Amino acid sequence: MYKNFFKRVFDFILALVALPFWLLILLIIGPIIYFQDKGPVFYNAPRLGKDGKVFKMYKFRSMKVNAPDLRNDDGSTFNAEDDPRLTKIGKFIRKTSLDETPQLLNVIKGDMSIVGPRPDMPEAKDIYNKFEEKKMKVRPGITGYNQAYYRNSVNTKDKFKNDVYYVNNLTFYLDVKIVYKTIESTLKRENVYIKNKNKKTKE
Repeated sequence: MYKNFFKRVFDFILALVALPFWLLILLIIGPIIYFQDKGPVFYNAPRLGKDGKVFKMYKFRSMKVNAPDLRNDDGSTFNAEDDPRLTKIGKFIRKTSLDETPQLLNVIKGDMSIVGPRPDMPEAKDIYNKFEEKKMKVRPGITGYNQAYYRNSVNTKDKFKNDVYYVNNLTFYLDVKIVYKTIESTLKRENVYIKNKNKKTKE
């Protein structure tokens, strides 16, 4: 009952309650993002949603305009504290996860959940095996089991495995634990960046 009904109700209510606080963040962060390089405030990226449906995910832009798309050897997005593509405010909002807060709008729209597997790029669907496809049975989340406990400290395949673990064990209690752990790891700024990864430019 929670997975199929109450989870969506709770998501919608929590997102509406949080919306005024996010608007305050927007009023502060938005102008800083714009005036640093006169670029757009938001970065809108296509992502895989529930049942494989592609949707537009909202984020605050943390990189310079026209920054190259760098990937790690396993195909995941490259990120590092010294990434030259990041703007000054971009480094801050990445560390504090404020860049993810516009996804409250995705939750209200029904594309995402507060808690769920982090959404992958559409091309990831081509590399999922049958086991990993299970992560698309639920809405992706602003935070999730992997995001809370491991963030960027594990490789892509381990992230998929953690996502499926969440789907198979989804309960209200697990969601509460994940939210608590997310707050804790964000305040401690744990596992924000991938360490010891090689980068390459996507052709």
